[in-house]
Amino acid sequence: MNVDQAYARCQQVAAAHYENFPVASRLVPASMRPHVAAVYAFARSADDFADEGDAAESQRLAWLDEWRALRRGGVPAAEKAVAVGAVPADDVRATFVAVQDTITSCRLAPDLFDDLLSAFSQDVTTRRYDTWAAVLDYCRRSANPVGRLVLGIAGVHDEAAARRSDAVCTALQLANFWQDLGQDWRQRQRLYVPADVLGRHGARLDVLDGDAIDDPWRRVVADLGTRTRVLFDEGRAVCDDVRGRLRYELRATWIGGTTVLRKTLEVRQHSLHERPVITRRDLARIAVGAIVWPPGL
Repeated sequence: MNVDQAYARCQQVAAAHYENFPVASRLVPASMRPHVAAVYAFARSADDFADEGDAAESQRLAWLDEWRALRRGGVPAAEKAVAVGAVPADDVRATFVAVQDTITSCRLAPDLFDDLLSAFSQDVTTRRYDTWAAVLDYCRRSANPVGRLVLGIAGVHDEAAARRSDAVCTALQLANFWQDLGQDWRQRQRLYVPADVLGRHGARLDVLDGDAIDDPWRRVVADLGTRTRVLFDEGRAVCDDVRGRLRYELRATWIGGTTVLRKTLEVRQHSLHERPVITRRDLARIAVGAIVWPPGL
């Protein structure tokens, strides 16, 4: 499998999966799309190892270990790769041939890929968090590497821009946690709201077993919303750390994330499990906002 074939397969993988925000969309410069798709294919499969299907924890961790070994093994390991979990051998080879080329040609830090795998492994074994710091550390490894990889692919190797990206990526991850609060609890008994925040507001876990929200949980939600919005605001300027069409993609992502957060906080006023609905009007607002981009949006 040559590099062009590998990238083409990664782009097919990216196009086949639904996400809240576009992956390697047409707003991303054409030269970046294959590299973004390679990163996505790597992360998508690893995330599935951690969360999808009925495999035992030990098997999930073994698959993630294989993914880590393939990443560290370079092109020789990629060319000899076999199926991992439900990922066919050809897709495994395509993913790692493309990833190795992306790391080299875009001068990416390989450790960012290992950070992602560390977070996915944590998803297998950890379902509760004691402190806000622990949640942020998880986001540092699960979300922030993606932003840094995209900046690197765009040719931005600036630490200040990377820190702004970290703030936005953490905020996006948190907004996703709060919108999936009920689903995570019911399906996996997983809760990203840390115990110290629950304790501060006197919120009880058994309330999550119902749907209605009580006053302590309303205070929790308000607290989470404030913390998340601060991070969005801290990182907002990263949208203009890049040039060309990519800045519109980042602006749309920022507006989309803040829209999800706002609508999540609205539905949390009456339900701990309902997910927000993004309407056509919301999508139009996101598109217009990415072009107009007024201060303080």
